[in-house]
Amino acid sequence: MRRRRIIRVFVVLVLLVSLVGLPTFDGWSMGSRVPAVGTLVEDFHLTDLEGKSQSLSQYRGKIVLLNFWATWCKPCTTEMPAMQAIYDKLRDKGFVVLAVNELEDDAKVREHIKQYGHTFPVLIDRDNKVANQFGVFGLPVSVFIDQEGRAQEYIKGGLLTEQKIEETVARIQKQQPIKVAALQ
Repeated sequence: MRRRRIIRVFVVLVLLVSLVGLPTFDGWSMGSRVPAVGTLVEDFHLTDLEGKSQSLSQYRGKIVLLNFWATWCKPCTTEMPAMQAIYDKLRDKGFVVLAVNELEDDAKVREHIKQYGHTFPVLIDRDNKVANQFGVFGLPVSVFIDQEGRAQEYIKGGLLTEQKIEETVARIQKQQPIKVAALQ
């Protein structure tokens, strides 16, 4: 009898969760607001590995590759050398990479960046708010933002290569039609 009651309660809970969804807790909920391509993205402020506050708006006038990543994410770390190569090549031509690390310890992130020799700005999203702001659900996610602060391409999954980054930057510079790419 008690077992049946427990099973019924469990079934009701499963049905409720499937109909309503799980509750979210500020800072830990998964992203749900993927920026619409062509729209202005909301500004944010995060701290870099040197402890300085950085904002997206301070890079207005540049093409920004906003990349959400973590040290434990193999596709993330696999695409980082391509990001570094193009950053080295184009940073004097109005291009910047902002690598936003999600929820990891500063020391661990600092060690990873030092080990691989990355020199682009690395920002720490301690409470996951910026990742949520950009609809990040799974890693890596990259958002290309044009000089005016508009989302131009949203890429989910480890799809970045030097060629892909360079072509996207060139297209944004020429203001060619925008698109969305995703790994299904």
